[in-house]
Amino acid sequence: MWKLAALLALAASACSTVPEGAPRPPEADYANPVLDRDFSDPAVLRTDSGWFYAYATQAASGDRFLNIQMARSRDLIHWEHLGDALPAKPRWAAAKQKFWAPHVIHDRELARYFMYYSAEPDAATGKCLGVATADAAAGPFSDSGNPLLCGESIEAIDPMAFDDPRSGRRLLYWGSGAKPIRVQELAADRMRFLPGSTPKDLIFPDAAKRYRSLVEAAWTLYRDGHYFLFYSGDRCCASERVYAVMVARSQDPFGPFEEREEPLLEAAGEWLAPGHASVIDDGRGGDWIVYHATPARAQDRGRVMLLDRLVYRDGWPALAGRR
Repeated sequence: MWKLAALLALAASACSTVPEGAPRPPEADYANPVLDRDFSDPAVLRTDSGWFYAYATQAASGDRFLNIQMARSRDLIHWEHLGDALPAKPRWAAAKQKFWAPHVIHDRELARYFMYYSAEPDAATGKCLGVATADAAAGPFSDSGNPLLCGESIEAIDPMAFDDPRSGRRLLYWGSGAKPIRVQELAADRMRFLPGSTPKDLIFPDAAKRYRSLVEAAWTLYRDGHYFLFYSGDRCCASERVYAVMVARSQDPFGPFEEREEPLLEAAGEWLAPGHASVIDDGRGGDWIVYHATPARAQDRGRVMLLDRLVYRDGWPALAGRR
C-alpha cells in the first residue's frame, strides 16, 4: 500500500466530539486506495450536513450494472458504497450501457442537486452530456428527458459544473478527444445553456507536448485570486497506459489559461495512469485531490480511488510532501 503522511493543522477528532454537520479532516496517517473497487472518474461533493459524496463512472456489481456509482464518507478516507445514483436510464440512452464521468453540484436557492454526466445515445455513436436532478445528494437522480449537448465523437464528455464565486455565473466545463476543453455559461435553471451564450475553447490537445495528445476531465476551483483548471491527458485505459493530471491557471474562468508544463500527478510506484481528478475542500481550509489509478500488480481490479493532500507553492498547487 502507498503510505501517505497527511499533515493537517488539526488532527482528526473522535466521532463523539465532532459537532453534527462538521466535516472531519482525514486522519494523520492512512493508505491508498481509500476505495478499493472499480470506481473511475470520481467527483466529490461536500454537503452542508458534513458528508462527502463521491460519484463515479458505471461499473458491474454482481449480475447487473450500476449506471452512476455513488459512495459517501465523513472523513474522505472511510467510504461506504451506496449503489446507483441514477437507477433509471434516460429515455435517450435506455438501450445502451455507457454512462460515465458524473459531476454533482448543489443549488441552495433551487434546493436541488444537479448531476451532469456523459452517455452514448441510442440513436448515434457520438457522446452526449446529460443532466439529472434529485432532492438529496444520495439521489435517486432522474434525467431531464433530453441531452444537454451531443457531439460527433467523444468531445461531449466529462462535464464539470462550477459556480464562479466572483460573478455568480453558473458555468459548465467539458471536453475530450481531438477537441479542446470548453466552458459555457448555464441558464439560471441549470438545465440548459444560457440563451445567447457560446462555448469558449480553453485547453487544446497538442501531441508535441507531454500528456497532451488528448485532454479531458476538467475540474475548476478558485483560490487566492486564480482559477485553477485541473485536467487529465493522454491514454487512461489502453494497453499502454500513459495518463497524468495537469494544471493550468488564469485570472478569469474563461481564460486565457497559463499551462504548467510539468504534471501535477503521474504514475509512481504501485499506481499506473492516475487521473480524472476532483479537488475538494475538507471544510477546514485544506484541499484534497481525489482521483483514480490502476494497481500495477492487479490491473483487473479496475481503476480504484486514491487521495492526496494539496498545498500551494509559488502560486501553483502541488502534492504535499512532494516537489
